[in-house]
Amino acid sequence: MKKQIILLLLLIIAVTSCEKDDICIDAVTPNLIIRFYKDTIPTELKNVQLDSVWAINKSKLSNYKGIETDSIAIPLNLNENSTKYILENNTVKDTIEFTYTRSDVFVSRSCGYKTIFNDFQIDSNTNNWIKSITINNTTITNEKAAHINIYH
Repeated sequence: MKKQIILLLLLIIAVTSCEKDDICIDAVTPNLIIRFYKDTIPTELKNVQLDSVWAINKSKLSNYKGIETDSIAIPLNLNENSTKYILENNTVKDTIEFTYTRSDVFVSRSCGYKTIFNDFQIDSNTNNWIKSITINNTTITNEKAAHINIYH
């Protein structure tokens, strides 16, 4: 009888001392979401033929090499308050410089920190194939909606 009680106590201790698994299901640092629209009908999406997309002093993003799409998600620089991108459409290049302030937010023990981008602005851009750009939100906290619209 004592063996059964001791075994039962050990089983109860083993079951109650387990910790829950830490799996990160929360969002991480968001990418910048860009949607492409017709410049003549600003509410109508328009695909763009992207030859390549890359940040200055970084390698080209392989996801956007030789594709036709109406939206892209690109990372912003986590170490500086600006990122300059080159978007190439049918061998014509446009350069866009984004500026922002960064703030790190604790998400959870399993996810760690994520970066939020505040005061998001377009510091400069060229207009070779891009006609205009609008900012939808100056704070980038998630990837649920487009942050900027590009009209071409």
